[in-house]
Amino acid sequence: MTPDVRKSPPGFGRLWTAQTVSSLGDGVSHAALPLLALTLTRDPMALAVVTAAGTLPWLLFGVLGGALVDRWDRRRTMWVMDAARAVLLAIPAAAAALDGLSIPLLAAVAFLLGLGGLFFDTAATAYLPDLLGRDPALLERANSRLRGAQTAMSGFAGPPAGSALLALGRAVPLLADAVSFALSALLVRSLPAMPRPIPEVRESLLRQARAGASYVFRDRLLLGLALRPAVGNIAFVAVETVLALFAHDRLGIDTYGFGLLLTAEATGGLLGAGIASHLGRRLGTGTALTCTAAIEGLAVLGLAAAPNPYVAGLTLAVCGAGMGATMVLGPSLRQTIVPAHLMGRVTSTSRMLAMCAAPTGAFLGGWLATAYDIRTPLYAAAVLLLAMTAVTASMTDNRRVEAALRAATPAGGPEHTASKDPAQKSAPDVL
Repeated sequence: MTPDVRKSPPGFGRLWTAQTVSSLGDGVSHAALPLLALTLTRDPMALAVVTAAGTLPWLLFGVLGGALVDRWDRRRTMWVMDAARAVLLAIPAAAAALDGLSIPLLAAVAFLLGLGGLFFDTAATAYLPDLLGRDPALLERANSRLRGAQTAMSGFAGPPAGSALLALGRAVPLLADAVSFALSALLVRSLPAMPRPIPEVRESLLRQARAGASYVFRDRLLLGLALRPAVGNIAFVAVETVLALFAHDRLGIDTYGFGLLLTAEATGGLLGAGIASHLGRRLGTGTALTCTAAIEGLAVLGLAAAPNPYVAGLTLAVCGAGMGATMVLGPSLRQTIVPAHLMGRVTSTSRMLAMCAAPTGAFLGGWLATAYDIRTPLYAAAVLLLAMTAVTASMTDNRRVEAALRAATPAGGPEHTASKDPAQKSAPDVL
C-alpha cells in the first residue's frame, strides 16, 4: 500500500480537532494578554515581563519536563494540562470582571500557561508516533495537518478574534480561551490509550533528564535537527526585533500594511506545511531539509535588499514556506527514529535549545541595528542561516536519514528502544 492511500486512525481526527480548538484559543490569548497588560501600564519593561514569562518554563524546566513526560501517561498528561489551563484562566477572568487585574497576576498566568504548554506539547509530540504506529508517511501527513491548523488558528483567526473579544469586555477573551482548553481536554480524554514503554529501573529525574539530553548531542542526525531551529531562532528573532522599524523606515509601510506583511509570511507557512510531504518524497527528507533551510536564508537575504513592500511580502512568503516545510519534515523524522521512552526528553531538549536561542537573537538584532544600520540584522541573519545550512547539511543528509530509518523500522516499538539507551531507567507512572 502506498503512502498516499494509507489512512490515519480515527483517533487522529479527535487529536487534530483538539489541537485546532486549542490553537484558536492560544491565538486569542496571545493577542489579549499583551493588550490587557497595555490597559494597566505603558511601561515597556512591565509589558516585556508579561511577554517573557510565557517562555520561561522552557528555559527553566525544558529537559526536566521531558523526563517527567517520559514517566507519565501521555494522553492523561495532555488532558490534565488542558483542564488545568482552563481552570487557571478563570482566575484572571474573574479578576478582570472585578477590576482586580495586575501585571504580576498576568505574568504569573502567562508563566503557568507556558508551563502547561510545555507538558502538553511534549506529551502530544510523544503520543503522536504511537497513535500512528511510527509510520513516516503518516507522521508527515499528520504533522502537515497539525501545523497548518496551528498556523491558521493561532496566526490568522485567533489574534483578530482576541482583539475583537476584548472590545466586549476584559474577561471575555480569557473565558473564550478557557472554553477552548476545556473542549480540547474532553476530546483528548476520549483518545485511545497507548501501551506504555517498557518499565525501566528506578532512577533520579535529573539523571534521566541528562540521559535524554546526551542522547541528542551524541547522535549527529538528531543534533543537526536540533541545531537548525536553535540557530534559526537566533536569526529569525533578530529579524523580528527590527522588522516593524525596517518596514516603516525603509519600506514606508504603515500599521495596516505591516499586518499584511505578517499575513504573507503566515500564508507561505501554510503552503510550506502543505507541500512538505511531497518535497520529502521527491527529494528525500535530508535533501528537502537542506533545501528548505537554504530557501529561508536566501529569502531573508532578499528581504534585506527588498526595494519595496511587494518584494518584501514575497520574500517573507517564501521564507514562511521554507519554515512551514521544515517544521513538518524535522519533527516527523524525529518522531520516527527516536525510541518511544526517550521521545519526551528528546523533544523537550530540542525545544529548549530553540527557546534559549531566542533572547540571543533579540539582543543581536537590537545591537546590530543600533551600532550599524537597520538592514544589518537582516543581512547578518541571512549569513547565519546559510552558514547553518552548510554546517548541518552533512548531519541530516539522505544517507544518514535512511540509515536511521532502517535502524528504527525493524522493531519500531518499546522493545527496540530499550537497546538504544543503556542508561535509560525510568520511574513508574506517577500522574
